[in-house]
Amino acid sequence: MMRRLLCASALVLTLAACGDGDRKLDQTGPTPTLPDQRQTLVPPMKIATPVGWNGEKPTAPAGFTVTAFAGDLKIPRQMLVLPNGDVLVAEGSGGKAPKLRPKDLIAGVIKAKGKSKVKGGNRITLLRDANGDGVAELKTTFIENLDAPYGLAFVDGSIYVAEQGGLRRFPYAEGQTKITDPGWTVTPLPSEVNHHWTKALAASADGTKLYVGIGSNSNVGERGMAIEQDRAVVWEVDRLTGAHRTLASGIRNPTALAIEPRTGQLWSVVNERDELGAELVPDYLTSVRDGAFYGWPYSYWGKTVDPRVRPQNPDLVKTAIAPDYALGSHVAALGLSFAVDGGFGGSFAEGAFVGQHGSWNRKQLAGYKVVWIPFVGGRPAGQPVDFLSGFIKDGKARGRPVGVVFDPRSRSVLVADDLSNTVWRVAPVR
Repeated sequence: MMRRLLCASALVLTLAACGDGDRKLDQTGPTPTLPDQRQTLVPPMKIATPVGWNGEKPTAPAGFTVTAFAGDLKIPRQMLVLPNGDVLVAEGSGGKAPKLRPKDLIAGVIKAKGKSKVKGGNRITLLRDANGDGVAELKTTFIENLDAPYGLAFVDGSIYVAEQGGLRRFPYAEGQTKITDPGWTVTPLPSEVNHHWTKALAASADGTKLYVGIGSNSNVGERGMAIEQDRAVVWEVDRLTGAHRTLASGIRNPTALAIEPRTGQLWSVVNERDELGAELVPDYLTSVRDGAFYGWPYSYWGKTVDPRVRPQNPDLVKTAIAPDYALGSHVAALGLSFAVDGGFGGSFAEGAFVGQHGSWNRKQLAGYKVVWIPFVGGRPAGQPVDFLSGFIKDGKARGRPVGVVFDPRSRSVLVADDLSNTVWRVAPVR
C-alpha cells in the first residue's frame, strides 16, 4: 500500500509541475488581488525538502542578533512567556483525521516529506535563561502526558492549555519548574475527525474570558456540513465556569490568537482554503469581531462565492465580511504576537509579528519566514516587512516557523521552528 502511495505521490508531483503556474500578484494588505478561480484535479505543488541549518542561523534585520535559545525539542508549536520570564513551549502533533478521498492519502504522503521526523512530545517544556545571555540554560518537562497541546495562556495564577480535545487549567506558583497536578478541564473542545486539530488560545485583556480558535474539519465542506458543527469558529469561554459561546464563525482555521495591546481587541491569523489555484485564497490577519461571519465555506474575502460548495447559501454570504489584512496565498500563518510597551522602538514600535510556516501547494514557495505588520492606532498600516528569514536555501527548508512571542522583559522575539526543533531568539544588538 505504501509503495503504491509513494508512486501515486510521485505522479501527482509530476502532474502538478505541468499545472497552474504562480503569478506575481499583490496579495498583502487590506485589498489583495483575487485572480480567477482555477480548479484543478491536481493542485500545483512543491515540497521544500528538509536539510537542517548545518551550523547557520536565520537572518534578522540590521541591528538584531539571532541565537538558538533552545534545541532538541519535540515539535515546538506555540509559546508563552510567564511573568518571571520563564518560557513555556507546547510540543506535539495531533489530528489523525481519517482519509476519506484518494487525494487525502496522497497529500498526506507528500506533506510528510517536508516535516520533521521527530515525534511530537505531547508536553509543555519550560525554558529559563537566568543569566540573560540569550540561551536557556534550563530545559525541563513542565507538564507531561498531554493530548497534542497547542494554545497557552496565563491568568491569575493558573496556566491554561488548549489540547486538541479540551481546554485545561493547571495551578501554578511563580518559579515552579514542574507541575504534577492533573489539572482541571474547563471545557471539552470539538475533536471529532480533527482535520484541523490545533486549538489556538488567548486570554481577554481583563482576564475574564478565554478565546479558543477551532479550525474546520475539511478544506471546503467536502465531508458534509454536519461534521462542521462548532468548527471554523472562535469560542469565547468563561474561564471560571467553562460556559462558552461562538464569538465569530466562518473563519476557516484560526491558528493563532492575540490581543492588540492599544485597543484590547482580539486578532487572529487564519489559514484559508486550497485547490482554487496557486494564488487563491490569501491567508489573513484579522480582528475577530463579535458576531461576524467570515465566509467559510460558502465564500472568501467577503462575498466572493466558492462554487464548489453544495448546497450554496446566498443569504449567509450576504452577511460575510472581509478580513482586515491579507498575508498572501498559502503562506500558512501559524504564529501571532503583538509588540507591547513600545516594542523595539522605531519602525518596530507598534505592530504584529506573524510566523509563516510555509506553502506546499504552489510552485513558488511562499511563507517560510516571520514578518512584521506595522500598526498605527491599533490597525494595520503598511506593507509586511521580513523580520526573520533564511528558512529556505536553494529551494530546501532549513526550518519552518510556527509560534512567535514578543517578550517585553528581555526585549526579544522568540520563534518556534518545528522542523529543526529549535526556539530562536531575536534581540537588538547590545
